[in-house]
Amino acid sequence: MPRSTSPDAPAAGRAAASSFPLPRVTLWLGVAACAVLFGYGAWQRRWIADDGLIVLRTVRNLLAGNGPVFNIGERVEVNTSTAWTYLIWFFSWISGVQTEYVVLTVALVLSVAAIPLAMLGTARLYKGGGGWKRLRGSGLMLLPAGGLVYMALPPARDFATSGLEVSLTIFWAALLWWLAIAWSQLDRDASAREDVIRNWVLTLSAAFVAGLSWLVRPEMALVGGMVLVVMVLAPIGLKQRLAVVAAAGLLPVGYQIFRMGYYGLPVPNTAIAKDASGSKWDQGFTYLANLVEPYSLWLPLLALAIAVPLLLVPAKGARAPLTGRFRLPRGGVTGLRDQLQRPAVIVAVMFLGGVAETLYWLRQGGDFMAGRVLLPPLFLLLLPVMVIPLRIPSRQEGDSRLRGAARLLGGSAGAAVAAVLWVLVIGWALHASTFRGMPDGTAIGKTGIVDERAFYSLQTGKSHPITADDYLDYPRMQSLQEILRQTPRGGVYLPSFDYDWWFIDPLPYPRPPDVPLTQTVFFTNLGMTSMNLPLDVRVWDQVGLAWPVATHTARLEDGRIGHDKEMFPDWAVAEAKAYPKRPALPPHIDPNWVNQATLALTCPQIQQLRDSYSAPLTFDLFKRNFKLSLATMGMRIDRVPEYTLRMCRMDVPPPLTPEQYTMPKN
Repeated sequence: MPRSTSPDAPAAGRAAASSFPLPRVTLWLGVAACAVLFGYGAWQRRWIADDGLIVLRTVRNLLAGNGPVFNIGERVEVNTSTAWTYLIWFFSWISGVQTEYVVLTVALVLSVAAIPLAMLGTARLYKGGGGWKRLRGSGLMLLPAGGLVYMALPPARDFATSGLEVSLTIFWAALLWWLAIAWSQLDRDASAREDVIRNWVLTLSAAFVAGLSWLVRPEMALVGGMVLVVMVLAPIGLKQRLAVVAAAGLLPVGYQIFRMGYYGLPVPNTAIAKDASGSKWDQGFTYLANLVEPYSLWLPLLALAIAVPLLLVPAKGARAPLTGRFRLPRGGVTGLRDQLQRPAVIVAVMFLGGVAETLYWLRQGGDFMAGRVLLPPLFLLLLPVMVIPLRIPSRQEGDSRLRGAARLLGGSAGAAVAAVLWVLVIGWALHASTFRGMPDGTAIGKTGIVDERAFYSLQTGKSHPITADDYLDYPRMQSLQEILRQTPRGGVYLPSFDYDWWFIDPLPYPRPPDVPLTQTVFFTNLGMTSMNLPLDVRVWDQVGLAWPVATHTARLEDGRIGHDKEMFPDWAVAEAKAYPKRPALPPHIDPNWVNQATLALTCPQIQQLRDSYSAPLTFDLFKRNFKLSLATMGMRIDRVPEYTLRMCRMDVPPPLTPEQYTMPKN
């Protein structure tokens, strides 16, 4: 009998169709495509930023046994992401590979893994109670969306490597997203041993990862904290609640105690250098526009916002994506708590976290690197739409001819809308991925924002500046190495007004016993400078990332964002105890200011600050640092030495005479 006339043929065809795992196939095809495309795009733009090299100086000191410091003998936490520092140290130690290639590899792997992991987390919203088998035959396709938006942005591909912690931050967010969604879908009434173990493992894993937020980036503690609040308040039982608190707090609290005692501060030194006090909303919105306007980023975000209602439509045979029917809580607080362990709550928490992080950076004024600090908030905002559902309409058994036709018509309209929105996102991604938002990397405009990768590529002449050696072609680097070799007796090295030589203020000779034999370089570009110099060469900067005296100055109201602290070099000459007289003293250094700064450094408050990070660490000093860390964080020094002396209620010395600030002629 011909197949077309067999009464069993339609039923067999429907059975075959219903057994095809369309959601899983489309999801994994999208995951693979996004991973390959993002990996390729990131590799094409591989590089290590100057700020990325800063981390590696600390890693070098760790590997050399000098501790987690930037300069030997100075306990200063120069890296904002503690987790990133120790992650790079671990893989450098275990592999023995050059640190630049370690950080490049780790960053690339984490970046590429973040988007597939986030997509899998979002796909769990469409996973039925019986697993993916429940979605067979539902006509549901899960298509990549938010991931395409993120990786199409050139800054996202720039900072997929770069040596900075952006890759770790988005990977952490993706991992927390996957774990939190999985936790929200657990069966609280499970009694089977395997289910109970799985419940505990997922719960404690989610809590541990959420607790890492403070170590990944301090401001990410807001996101991790919100997830932990939901977990603690959810009806999970007292024993599990206590375990959640322990899993989340053990590592960050332990490290916080170490940080406050060892470094004498409750936050990384960089958090004070890039002071978050005050607000720079105008600059923040300028920074936001720098990311949104060149790429018309509002277009795919608007398209995905329209697609969000599609998430609320349950697939055939599966529970609703945001965990079924949501009832208004009854029974007061208890009723509200019963609603917390739901995917809808996790979606809301992560989205609100993205909004809060965006507002934080807008208030602070953004950053000087185009797009960098807004990439993690954007990633958080895109998590709920990393994949979107496209549902193929079909009749249901028992439908009348008229009702079936209406179902097909309505379903086709919905599918058409979703398809158009998805194609719009694809088209935008193709355009944005080939467009440079800041085509001129040769100069820093009045906004202070720069395409960092283009800038350093042009300045070094390298398409992919990765190693410290690549940065030797940056202006001043080779001349710095040469002058350091020629002056082994030490001194303070200051950049001159051209690129071929440096000012040097030597140490007194013969050298007094209280003057350490140290070469001190005073320069803004900490990464390339420190990585191209031996560890026993001290490197300070006027912004205060590595020099606490500059760290504790006030933020300049109209300074360039990210560089809005500017300590005068006279203080560096004074603290290094270099020769304070002319002609040894460089022409732009004022002998009177050096004299005043030398006296100001003896101010009890400043001396206490200096002791907290440079005095030999004893248990008594550890305890004192711990107790005074909050007060130390709020301490500020005026850049003008005379004003600092007055703040300390110390006498201002009279101006020096020419005989006092000039070396004897014979």
